[in-house]
Amino acid sequence: MLSGRRLDLLDPSPLDVEVEDIAHGLARVARWNGQTTGAHIFSVAQHSLLVEALARQKSPRLDAKARIAVLLHDAPEYVIGDMISPFKAVIGDSYKAVEKRLLGAIHLRFGLPATLPDPLTKLIKTADRAAAFLEATRLAGFERAEAKAFFGPPPKFSAALERDYLTPWPAETAAERYRERFRKLVDA
Repeated sequence: MLSGRRLDLLDPSPLDVEVEDIAHGLARVARWNGQTTGAHIFSVAQHSLLVEALARQKSPRLDAKARIAVLLHDAPEYVIGDMISPFKAVIGDSYKAVEKRLLGAIHLRFGLPATLPDPLTKLIKTADRAAAFLEATRLAGFERAEAKAFFGPPPKFSAALERDYLTPWPAETAAERYRERFRKLVDA
């Protein structure tokens, strides 16, 4: 990692996880295999911020620790990349096992339980699917009916949310906004 840490993918230690590395890596990983509109990739960092905003909109009383968990929901991708769901299904349990170990180490590093409580996991999945619907229809060329078949019904969202999160940012902007949001939640 750029921080100087060496992260063992098969046995990750929470001591080797740094938010700077996560923000940097996620800002350079493309969602949708880069098949999105705009001058820049739509990064996993930007997606994570969108998911956290959607979760916050759905559950305004969500505490800061839970919001950190939402922000970190795809954090393992800072080292293993983002794979489209059909390919993850082909790879199967090996990929899921590595991802789960990494996420557990990341959670422990930031004072979260290795495995999140079911209601929070459900909220994250709901917000993640809502974000995927918006990204699919706004950035990846899906028709609404096609997106609905994959991701469920269209989410309710504000014009401000669309304006603030659905135009791809340069990698430096995505990394900085991710770090800023993380710091704000930690300080809350």
